Amino acid sequence: MELLSILLQAATTSLNAVGATIGAGLVVIGAGIGIGKIGSSAMDAIGRQPEAAGDVRMSMIIGAALIEGAALFAIVVCFLAL
Repeated sequence: MELLSILLQAATTSLNAVGATIGAGLVVIGAGIGIGKIGSSAMDAIGRQPEAAGDVRMSMIIGAALIEGAALFAIVVCFLAL
């Protein structure tokens, strides 16, 4: 009976680690896609209206910072699940 509880505990621990690493990977992929879309849209906007480049660039940086903050928070939560 004791061996069974040890095996179940080991399996649960390894599944938590797998889940946390998959979650962290998904967070990084999502953040990369989001920042890529922001950059692409910003370059399109600057190409259409070059005189608004400063405003578009500032909005892009703020949006990217918010995405990075949310991604960092999600990665910390994934690592705390370990």
